[in-house]
Amino acid sequence: MATIASDVIELISKHEKYSVFIADNEHTKKLCYKLRYEVFAEEMGAELSATNNGQDKDRFDDHCHHLVVFDNTINEIVATTRLLDNNGRKQTEIFYSETEFDLSNILNPDVSYIEIGRTCIHPAYRRGAVLAMLWRGIADIVVNNKIDYLIGCASIPLSSGDKYINSVMNHITKNHYAPESLRVQPLVPLRLSDEYSHADDAILPTLLKAYLRQGALICGQPYWDAAFGVADVFVLLESSKITVRYSKHFIARAEG
Repeated sequence: MATIASDVIELISKHEKYSVFIADNEHTKKLCYKLRYEVFAEEMGAELSATNNGQDKDRFDDHCHHLVVFDNTINEIVATTRLLDNNGRKQTEIFYSETEFDLSNILNPDVSYIEIGRTCIHPAYRRGAVLAMLWRGIADIVVNNKIDYLIGCASIPLSSGDKYINSVMNHITKNHYAPESLRVQPLVPLRLSDEYSHADDAILPTLLKAYLRQGALICGQPYWDAAFGVADVFVLLESSKITVRYSKHFIARAEG
């Protein structure tokens, strides 16, 4: 896990055990990149560049806000996600999602977006309050900055086989699919097997489930991310659906 000095934080939310903040210096950001590398490369086997020196960092990171959940009891970063807003996109020229999907039907120059990406939680903290605190921080940022939409890629593991990915996608298309006017096209489509075309009994990935519970739309078929060994779907969530009820629900879980 990644350790940080207590005097380098911009505090968003705090309770007895956890703090949520935006990393405000390069040292803290490097600790986020280190945690990401440990989760994505070492734990999940993602094929990241060998030149990264134990950090997961790409050309988008210098233009993102890096949200952190910090365990106050052991002085460790235990979760992180990065947020790329409209101003950051002016520097990168595209959202990360545009490396995977054609977003012609989505992006509007008069609309404010925050793209959520590279979300990861240390394996010892995946049950309980940490995801709740992470989403509390995202909700606060969205509200305070008057963001119109959250966008991003949610991953579905491919290691569980064809039946699993088919089951997840069947559930999505039946219950959470965007209308045709909001569809995106994957630049590298994942070919789904016809053998399990009616399966619909999978347990959804945790992050994807969190999006869907808030009324997010999945805007098309998945992209095959060969480097990470996952299928990515594009998520569109109106900020108005990040309700007070939702925040209270997650705060209650965090404090419980």
